[in-house]
Amino acid sequence: MTGPVAVITGAARGIGAATALALISDGWSVLAVDCVADDPALPYAMATPDDLAEVVARGRRLGGQPDRIHCYSADVRDPEAVEAAVDEAQRLWGRVDAGIACAGVVAGGVPLWQMPQEQQQAVLDINLGGVISLARAAIPSLLEQPEPRSGRFLAVASAAATRGLPMLAAYCAAKAGVAGLIRALAVELGGTGITANAVSPGSTDTPILAESARLYDLSGPAAFAAQQPLGRLLEPREIAAALAFLASAAAGGITGAVLPVDGGLAL
Repeated sequence: MTGPVAVITGAARGIGAATALALISDGWSVLAVDCVADDPALPYAMATPDDLAEVVARGRRLGGQPDRIHCYSADVRDPEAVEAAVDEAQRLWGRVDAGIACAGVVAGGVPLWQMPQEQQQAVLDINLGGVISLARAAIPSLLEQPEPRSGRFLAVASAAATRGLPMLAAYCAAKAGVAGLIRALAVELGGTGITANAVSPGSTDTPILAESARLYDLSGPAAFAAQQPLGRLLEPREIAAALAFLASAAAGGITGAVLPVDGGLAL
């Protein structure tokens, strides 16, 4: 038994990796997708093939079956590569029950009009364009399931979708776009049995937050904890738990939601 099947982008580290492991623990099969290559437009290191291999190894230990999780290399800016990833999940398990867009990057550190064009484009194309690419690739596969369907399309937004963050304007714009996209998809998917939702994290202990600290010339990511009423950084597993819930049968009545898991940051 393979259980339901998810395709997760940005799965080599951070929230994507935690989500892959959470779903494996819940009985899913997972195709863990990541670019696993540095980007010349971005000034910090991306996930590596070793990072993705470690997620797969951990997933196989959790799931107890090696065939429950596989990895796939694809850049979410390439719609054909994302379509090929969804096709690979279909080939491996014969179905796709959820597309979960976790791939994301950050750049900025200067006012928008001073931001290098290539950095701005990378932020928009990965954080928003990558979600669109997965939606266009995964939703047709979700619609192929016989009725009554229970497919899921999920994405990672951010508290930055509703809160203006100085020197991160492109990031804020991309994440606001994710929230708008999810609401529109929820309406477009009405009556199909497929839901569309997002989780909106606050300051979470990931490489993106470490890079944000560098951009703000802070001592490290822990400096962001004070801005959250919770008084601490969030862990990737806490965001993953919300995504796993939204992927579950228990969340069948929820669609078009952008669920804050932000330690109160957006208050």
